Amino acid sequence: MLATIPAQMRALVLADFGRFEVQERPTPGPAPGEALVRVVATGICGSDLHGYTGENGRRRPGQVMGHETVGVVVALGEGATGPAVGDVVVLNPNLGCGSCARCLEGNAHICAQRRVIGVDPTISSGFADYLAAPAANLIGFGGDVALGALVEPLAVGYHAALRGGVAASSRVLVVGGGPIGQAVAIACRRLGAASVLVSEPHPARRTLVAELGFAVVHPDELPEAVGAVDTAIDAVGVSATLETALAATAAGGTVVLVGMGAPTVEVPAYAISTAERTLVGSFCYAPVHFADTAAWAAGAGPELAPLISRVVAPEQAQGAFAGLADGSDPASKILVAFAPDLLG
Repeated sequence: MLATIPAQMRALVLADFGRFEVQERPTPGPAPGEALVRVVATGICGSDLHGYTGENGRRRPGQVMGHETVGVVVALGEGATGPAVGDVVVLNPNLGCGSCARCLEGNAHICAQRRVIGVDPTISSGFADYLAAPAANLIGFGGDVALGALVEPLAVGYHAALRGGVAASSRVLVVGGGPIGQAVAIACRRLGAASVLVSEPHPARRTLVAELGFAVVHPDELPEAVGAVDTAIDAVGVSATLETALAATAAGGTVVLVGMGAPTVEVPAYAISTAERTLVGSFCYAPVHFADTAAWAAGAGPELAPLISRVVAPEQAQGAFAGLADGSDPASKILVAFAPDLLG
């Protein structure tokens, strides 16, 4: 039986850039069309780190961040349909307007009016005991509950692979073996790619990528033959990695830019025009790709388990963020657990 919903909840609040505090906040109530979710765990995303440091200007002190969330529905607002009370769900944090051309064609993630749970400072998000979200953005999850917190980044990788046209015959290079690069590589394998090679300078990340079953090399060790890949996916997003991706791709091939390491990059134009390569942007995921990934991940436990480095309590989150931000912690994915008893 579900516990009584308390009037107050714990929330991990960005008290200032570089400092989180666990505070008591009022528990939100579900508005019409919304569901109230008891958060089980929320993963720490690279964009959360940028918000923590203040470097991207997209977070504000005083807000509750977090969007890689898995939880249990505990209440429904008026008219809410889809999930039922007691369901384990994962959160698609992208909120489109619902009426523009992009939303109507199924691409709410690129709606011009898009808001993102975990980014919008007016929305109390996933680093808290409870989260209110539109029921339509909550997707049922039938697998190991902890793995539900991986669905959001896995969907980013899946969408990027689809944007690159990855298929059964594809030879793929993934530039960057961090969490998004790992998700991209897994997506390429999921799509049946003929070969997947990952380029990553950090030794701990190379070890994890190898544990996941992929060929991995230091960027300085990329073989000359890599120039024949059909698709290169840049999961870093700086000038140097984009240049590597273009150089690695055969004439007529495709480069996908999904990494967001810098807001501006230099583009080697001749490498695109003279070999008729295609440069494609990829951001988040279409709603259907998120739902498809949730369904797939529910049955992929052994493959995905190595992605979770460790689980911490909210009171330990400040230390986890600090270590990730200064590079002293090589962890891939850290989950902040608000209901560890439900992690299984």
